[in-house]
Amino acid sequence: MGGSMGKGTSLLDALPLAEGTLHIVMLGLDSAGKTTALYRLKFDQYVNTVPTIGFNCEKIKGTTGRAKGVSFLIWDVGGQEKVRPLWKSYTRCTDGIVFVVDSVDMERMEEAKVELNKVMKSPENSGVPILVLANKQDLPAARDSSEIEKMLGLHELSGPSGSSAHFPHQQYLWHVQPTCAIIGEGLEEGIDALYEMILKRRKQGKSRKRPR
Repeated sequence: MGGSMGKGTSLLDALPLAEGTLHIVMLGLDSAGKTTALYRLKFDQYVNTVPTIGFNCEKIKGTTGRAKGVSFLIWDVGGQEKVRPLWKSYTRCTDGIVFVVDSVDMERMEEAKVELNKVMKSPENSGVPILVLANKQDLPAARDSSEIEKMLGLHELSGPSGSSAHFPHQQYLWHVQPTCAIIGEGLEEGIDALYEMILKRRKQGKSRKRPR
């Protein structure tokens, strides 16, 4: 289930894909619940996991909304601090990014915000849709999606049109989805929301290419 990747290697180099499969990278701090979410999506059951060193990779199919029947290859990348510099090797050429947040761990929320900002502001990720999974919503102290949105500073990144005042040429497409990865609540809805953003981005890209 696991693996490792060397520096400078993109996910496209690591595994040839069937046409039509969307590339998704799952990021977030360690212990946020990334691997639990991945295997719940893959097997529709809880799988006991261990901290990811390197990555896990699974192919899934959407089950709801417009994403129903669509194939996604999801790369779940380790979130330990020493691994995070390698995230950019996985996000290169990806169709979408899933960023998983522990909705209970307030002590590390600022750290999560910093890492998410790095991902969103990377020139290589410009315009790539980002789904934030506000995980562990089953726990009493969990903050809801609107609170998570504020804590991560998502509105600070985007103006009314989706462009940042500090990065005017970058368009941010993001959605915060409350989830409980252990029982799977909210995961499929999140994947559908991500797919909708991917379609929107492609539509925007086509409209820009049309001759005026």
